Amino acid sequence: MKKKILILGASTNPSRYAYLAANRLVEHGHEIVNVGLKQGEVAGKMIEKPEVIHTDIDTITLYVGPAHQQDLYDYILKTKPKRIIFNPGTENTELENRANELGIETERACTLVLLSIGEY
Repeated sequence: MKKKILILGASTNPSRYAYLAANRLVEHGHEIVNVGLKQGEVAGKMIEKPEVIHTDIDTITLYVGPAHQQDLYDYILKTKPKRIIFNPGTENTELENRANELGIETERACTLVLLSIGEY
């Protein structure tokens, strides 16, 4: 089933995992929303600032380290995704617990690996 995925920490740098994930998600037929601090385009979609709350997101795949997540808590939780994927290096027990309290599924996994094994 194809889903709408919000990539938080989107990057125009081809060596970043967020960049690779954006392209791989599109290749797998998913619709993406790129959200980050820098301007640019990835996988055919512009990167937007974390300001507009999207209410139709299935999954947020997180590419922002825990040290920079706290300012994004409200944005993430108000988006009300069905799940949040904490990619390696983004694990955050506080955010996971807050999300779980709101009925949001959390998963510590790698988006790229999930896609490669057909588990996305």
